[in-house]
Amino acid sequence: MAPIDPHSYTDSTHPLTTHISLSFYFDFPSSTIFSSALLTLSAPHSGEFTVDTRSLSITAVLDPTTRTPLPFTLQNPNRILGQSLTITLSNHSQFLIISKTSTSSSALQWLSPPQTFNKSFPFVYTQCQAIHARSIFPCQDTPAARIKYSAKLNVPRFLSAVMAAKHVNRRDPVIGETQGACEDSLWCGDGRIVEEFVMEQPVPTYLFAFAVGELGCREVGPRTRVYSEAVPGVLDAAAREFAGTEDMINVGEGLFGGYEWERFDLLVLPPSFPYRGMENPRMTFLTPTVIKGDATGAQVVAHELAHSWTGNLITNKTNDHFWLNEGFTTYAERRIVEAVQGKERAVLNVGIGWRGLVKEMERFKDYLEFTKLKTNQEGVDPDDVYSQVPYEKGFQFLWRIERQIGRPAFDEFLKKYIATFKFQSIDTDIFIDFLKANVPGIENQIDLKVWTEGTGIPPDAMEPVSEIYTKIVSLANEFKIGRMPNEDEVADWGGQEWELYLEHLPKSVEASQVSALDARYRLSESKDYEVKVAFLHLAIASRCSNYYTEVEKTLKEVGRMKYLRPLYTALVQGIGKEEEKIFAMRVFSEAGACYHPIAQGVVEAIFEKHM
Repeated sequence: MAPIDPHSYTDSTHPLTTHISLSFYFDFPSSTIFSSALLTLSAPHSGEFTVDTRSLSITAVLDPTTRTPLPFTLQNPNRILGQSLTITLSNHSQFLIISKTSTSSSALQWLSPPQTFNKSFPFVYTQCQAIHARSIFPCQDTPAARIKYSAKLNVPRFLSAVMAAKHVNRRDPVIGETQGACEDSLWCGDGRIVEEFVMEQPVPTYLFAFAVGELGCREVGPRTRVYSEAVPGVLDAAAREFAGTEDMINVGEGLFGGYEWERFDLLVLPPSFPYRGMENPRMTFLTPTVIKGDATGAQVVAHELAHSWTGNLITNKTNDHFWLNEGFTTYAERRIVEAVQGKERAVLNVGIGWRGLVKEMERFKDYLEFTKLKTNQEGVDPDDVYSQVPYEKGFQFLWRIERQIGRPAFDEFLKKYIATFKFQSIDTDIFIDFLKANVPGIENQIDLKVWTEGTGIPPDAMEPVSEIYTKIVSLANEFKIGRMPNEDEVADWGGQEWELYLEHLPKSVEASQVSALDARYRLSESKDYEVKVAFLHLAIASRCSNYYTEVEKTLKEVGRMKYLRPLYTALVQGIGKEEEKIFAMRVFSEAGACYHPIAQGVVEAIFEKHM
């Protein structure tokens, strides 16, 4: 066996899947999905054929024409990869797998009514990046394999479904269409409805996504609808926050070429969603914490939109080359923000990113492999090493190239790069070869190997320079000697300015200083979670225990890992913190059931490391 990807059992000598036809029956009482998956290969194959699974019960593998069983074996589970499903084929280009998800599926979060906004109906949603699609249906779960798919989702009639795909129909179930996912009597039972979808562009499996619940929507542009639970307050706030989406799409098209996905809809998920956003094509998934009331949350939309060109259109071949997705997208996001919201706003983004990159270098000081752009993640869970490095170091690399050759030339290079590799999955070496071929002599001007394979921050990376950025950093430095900014100096600050200021404060200051800062500016009460969490992190580091009630409230309100990771880590890291450790474990025992399985694993890993 010659694996194509360190995070997949996919064999490089086997044909890749090109299409999957899916039938899903959602059983909310048991938090499981009964499914069938008809896989179509790029060429007929004989002999063993391997796909990825995790926590799936495999009922049968069938020849779709004759319905005769095909021999299969399931390997013992691997902690990171799950289980390989090996099927014996005989000149087959298609085969049908019948399976059922587990309640411990790492891609699925099933929410009971009390865990939702509306408190009245259940909800389920997916998060498949990086290697979790295999816990929903068997597949070659590697971004090297791009698939088109069709899907029939059988759900309770009082709910509706959305997917990162084109909606075809909402209709009554039909006998004989299950492909064996479940009995016809169940599929066509009372109170059931089928939602049909198709994805007509080839995508990696980590971009497979759906959500089922009581959903409503608002139109915000000719290509954009905002969805969430049918709660007017959430929908209306989201529609206001993201009203400028069409302008951003137009800017993106001007910078990077035509938008290839037809629609760009947005789904605001319940608070347990573990990421800021997930760039699922045609329907980006968002945490509700990005709704800030001042339209700055649209910058998150700019990032996910940028993925429509860099990540979704051109994809890293494996997670070892994740920077090709995220570094490019961070660069593209900031170009969109600069065009729509101005250069100063983009500079603030770069500054916050720079600070985050510096912090990640400290986090990985004992694991320097993960400070590289081109990494080796053999035997490593990608969720464990998820960080800002591919985003911010990748951005810095591209920004360095732009500074070297000039923006007009770099813009032309980007458009050619996207047009050349669209709907393909590539690696770092392919990018570097393309760069050298199209920017002759660039390897003599920039040390490309240091940037892609070197550890740490390269010497020719650059912290941003602007009047507002310099002022904020200067004020943060003055706090170290006891000077707090006055009201006039911060009168026009928004969330990003405060976030940047807090990120530049020393790791630990006197508890009295923390309390004084909050007494004046009420940062612990901020509606902007970036500001609130940055302040609470400072309070924990300063052993300012009178804020622990607010820490607990925050850890129970949201499941976004960007907030969970620093707060839980600050509580349990270091010596002499027995009370804080007990506090952290109690909060997690009470809140953990509301976190997505990916987030639960991250917190458990923090405890394992520091307890």
